[in-house]
Amino acid sequence: MKTLVIVESPAKAKTIAKFLGKNFIVKSSFGHVRDLPKSKLGIDIENNFTPQYQVSRDKSKIVKELKTAATKIDDVLFATDQDREGEAISWHLAFILNIDETKAKRITFHEITRNAILEAVKSPRLIDIKLVDAQQARRVLDRLVGYQLSPFLWRKVSKGLSAGRVQSVAVRLVVEREREIQNFKAEEYWTLEGIFADKDSRKKFNGKLHSINGEKLGKMDLKNKEQVDKIIADLKNATYSVALAEDKATQRLPLAPFTTSTLQQEANHNLGYSAKQTMRLAQQLYEGVELGGDSVGLITYMRTDSVNLSEKFLIEAKQVINDQYGADYVASTTRQYTTKSKNAQEAHEAIRPTEVFRTPDSVQPFLDKKQLKLYELIWRRAVASQMAEAKLNNVTLDVISNNQHTFRATGQRVVFDGFLKLFPEKNKEHILPKMNVGDKVKCLEFNPEQHSTEPPARYSDATLVKILEEYGIGRPSTYAPTLATIEGRGYVGRDEKKRLQPKDIAFLVNDLLVQHFPKIVDYQFTAQMEEDLDQIALGNKQWQPVIADFYYPFKENLEQKDKELTKKDIVQEETDIICEKCGAPMINKFSRYGKFLACSAFPNCKNTKSLDKDGNPEIEEGEPITEKCEKCGEAMVKKIGRFGAFLACSGYPKCKNIKNIDIKIDMACPKCLNGDVVERRSRRGKIFYGCNRYPKCDFALWNKPAGKTCKICQSQMIYDKKNQIICSNKECSSQK
Repeated sequence: MKTLVIVESPAKAKTIAKFLGKNFIVKSSFGHVRDLPKSKLGIDIENNFTPQYQVSRDKSKIVKELKTAATKIDDVLFATDQDREGEAISWHLAFILNIDETKAKRITFHEITRNAILEAVKSPRLIDIKLVDAQQARRVLDRLVGYQLSPFLWRKVSKGLSAGRVQSVAVRLVVEREREIQNFKAEEYWTLEGIFADKDSRKKFNGKLHSINGEKLGKMDLKNKEQVDKIIADLKNATYSVALAEDKATQRLPLAPFTTSTLQQEANHNLGYSAKQTMRLAQQLYEGVELGGDSVGLITYMRTDSVNLSEKFLIEAKQVINDQYGADYVASTTRQYTTKSKNAQEAHEAIRPTEVFRTPDSVQPFLDKKQLKLYELIWRRAVASQMAEAKLNNVTLDVISNNQHTFRATGQRVVFDGFLKLFPEKNKEHILPKMNVGDKVKCLEFNPEQHSTEPPARYSDATLVKILEEYGIGRPSTYAPTLATIEGRGYVGRDEKKRLQPKDIAFLVNDLLVQHFPKIVDYQFTAQMEEDLDQIALGNKQWQPVIADFYYPFKENLEQKDKELTKKDIVQEETDIICEKCGAPMINKFSRYGKFLACSAFPNCKNTKSLDKDGNPEIEEGEPITEKCEKCGEAMVKKIGRFGAFLACSGYPKCKNIKNIDIKIDMACPKCLNGDVVERRSRRGKIFYGCNRYPKCDFALWNKPAGKTCKICQSQMIYDKKNQIICSNKECSSQK
């Protein structure tokens, strides 16, 4: 008896085929074989939103091969992924192969290992139509929004734009965060630290001013230098003693094993991977990697919001922990975690290694660097979840002056590292001396420090996924595609820290949608729609009424706005700039590539100008500027090279002087104090930061300076590759 097994990907087919005998033929469908047509809406709205599926041209050959294979076998098993998308693919395949959906045999597995596959083959089930309906509802809903709202944007804004139920909400989040940053006004505040020692000056420690006359200081209570100077003057002849010496034993538990969103967040934080890159690598690890001639799935299914772990893994993890670290590092009880997701049903387990004995070191020769880093992250997080808790000593010392100024010092010592042995944290130990209440201490010096409040950071892949999950928008399978879409469609770019920065067109489209289509970009409405999709998957709702409740009000509003709004009202802004070619006023216009200046006399005058990041007209290539060449006195002109714009002498080829166009970062040069720090490019195109008075001042750093100096060595603090502030001096003790 021959059985045809159909999966989505060829890598998965290759791995599974090795586990099944000669009586099985394993074929790949290469994903979806049937979908809505690209050239039209493809939904019969009048007939209860019936989808008009068709086999895409690029899948016709694959479909023919599958049909041919199905005629030569006795049975068919659909082995697509176990989420809604996979269920729908199996349903479509059953239709194409003319197999009754109520009789089609479906197998699922959480990991691609021999035992998992053989067990799945023994107990096939029927296709779950509830999951198929939930996926159909999402597909129809997204098609209705995308194929009707996107053309509206083409007519009213610019061709090539797109809108989507989840992507437009993601763009709104990014735009609103950018406006928070733009509207942010920094406030000055100060901190005061005292350096104390016992009477013999053998034990030193630092404490921060915590309260005055028993009243705790808030973050912004010390507002200026004058206020701090007065406190220091009040403490000039003060005496000090220990008012509190608390030594408290605490413990820290390991985090839960990874779900899709937490994996994307941690991979972004620790490895710098985008959500899309993380999921691509995880897919490779899941589907199978060649380990010495044998294709093996290294991790369990990577689209999940469950934090459960199998009994087999829990038992084997304890054995590995005991063998590698000792019995003390094994958790005293099996640790179970609870998911935060209301409807965690996309899969049945967290992301974990399929075999805990397959350590990162053992698979290192068979993986590329990026695969290995992600596998190691998954392996360590899963195993660490079953290790003993870390035991810590938290020490608090309060030093009080005779005039009631209290300074607080806090320290931490690791008594037993537990899971931190495998999954260490970046916080270093800070050990305070052993002191007793009433001990006399003396203040050696004061360190006042000025600070200013900082605006919220732009979203990274990790923080945007986190906020989407908190709002209940999207599901494990949608996070990475959503981020890829808003970047690929030109709504966002990346700043120097690889964070998401909205482009001009994002502001325009977002404001248009917020004002005229508020439900499409409403956080609560979008989250409720996700809840409705979950209820469809559970069988508590029918999908067509859910679509109808959304579509008819949406369509009515769309038709009304199409009549009311004109392109001119949306994409044009008057300016006081005069066209130098014809004398007519210039206007700000928008395209999918951003804002630009255009002559209002178009089409008689077709003059346009690009705008810089501050919204001012850019100097065109070859146009003279006010700056003169310091070598020959001729006017400098703007040129465009392989690394962007630069200044060149107009006297070329007699004078070959060129200069970078300075991009200021709002920081004075810390070396000469007269110049400004600017962003530049080296001859090979690499960005660095230096003084604009070069060669008179040679200050330069490869990393962007943070505008602070190191408290230990006084070197400049910089942003590292992970956007964390560190000392630029590699020999500084803070780096070790």
